[in-house]
Amino acid sequence: MISETAPSTQLVRRVNAKAILKAMRGTGVMTGTDLMAGTGLSRATVISICDELVRLGWLRELENQRGAGDYIKGRPARRFTFNDRAASVLGIDIGANKITAIVADVAGTSLARITTPFRSYNVAADERADVLDRIAADALEKAGVPADSVLAVSVGVAAPVSRDGEVLQAQEFWKSFDVRKRVSERHGWHVLLENDANLAALAERWQGTAVGVDNLVVMLAADRLGAGILESGRLLHGQLGGFGELGYLDNVGGVGDTHGIAHYAVLWGQQALSSGITGSGSKSRLNELCRGNTADLTAEMVFAAAAEGDSTAKDILDRLATRMARAIGSLSTLVNPELVVLAGGVAESARALIPAIEKQLPEFTFTPPRVETSALGDGIVSIGAIRHALDYVEDHALDLYPASLPKEAVQI
Repeated sequence: MISETAPSTQLVRRVNAKAILKAMRGTGVMTGTDLMAGTGLSRATVISICDELVRLGWLRELENQRGAGDYIKGRPARRFTFNDRAASVLGIDIGANKITAIVADVAGTSLARITTPFRSYNVAADERADVLDRIAADALEKAGVPADSVLAVSVGVAAPVSRDGEVLQAQEFWKSFDVRKRVSERHGWHVLLENDANLAALAERWQGTAVGVDNLVVMLAADRLGAGILESGRLLHGQLGGFGELGYLDNVGGVGDTHGIAHYAVLWGQQALSSGITGSGSKSRLNELCRGNTADLTAEMVFAAAAEGDSTAKDILDRLATRMARAIGSLSTLVNPELVVLAGGVAESARALIPAIEKQLPEFTFTPPRVETSALGDGIVSIGAIRHALDYVEDHALDLYPASLPKEAVQI
């Protein structure tokens, strides 16, 4: 914890306010003594910050009752609780063919989630902005919260993003669509931008398999491979936001590109069917699942066929496991994580690959991590966007004012 002898008193107060809000979130009622133990702050600092957070609407002070043991013996403790509904945040995931938005309160509880199909990246910027407007409005209406309660919006994109929230990958989609500017101008919200895999890492450590894990890699592994990386609990970006971009896999033997598990499950399944490969009735089973149309084959069908003993599908899963072991092994050699989580739309199916991946990992790295799959589903990026927005709100709690706060209480 930063001490109060640091040069900037206001910076110290912001850091201390964040520590108190983090300690309060999801814990119910806490006394000053509880907060001292939870944050390491002095009593005077805790009470001063709590008084300000109560004034700003972030905390509520409950009626005193004797016997709580705070302050002087016999004097009733001051008790505080987090005001979950002080404001709200939005988390948005702009995918290749759909947009998912989640509305949450400032305790991180999801109030509404909506997914809307997105025709393609190759549409006019105004149309993209209109889709975002509709999904945001629908999600807020479903959540039953007003637009002016939104203090921060975080948007996940499939491109490198700098620490300053600038998209750095040269794609026509992002050149023509300044999502931060569009959303901010239309609604007046503070808009944050972050790479989708980075948001997935925040989500996994917050609510997923990786709770409490400080050295972590989360790989979005469905159609493409991308990684969000935490080291000592800190999300890594690199100089230009490219940390976790896996383009180097183009040069890794047995990997060759950044296509993901779902991509190759479908591709190799289609190749097997088209070439007439058979084995223990495998072709007929895959044909049955896709009804004879290889264009309709999905990754889920390949995994399902393998689970039913389809030998060709099982061979495909073995190839996928080896390819992922090589990819994870190369990344683990570079960043040495404790845990690698496979995430995204393919995560549930990818659980079948874990035993073979972990068995082969020592062949490709001297520091093999644990490998698990995410249980957060295809909403993982928007969940991480909520965490990202909440981090911003907590960092700036002393400068942000909930819409419910009476104007006379705001001292500029």
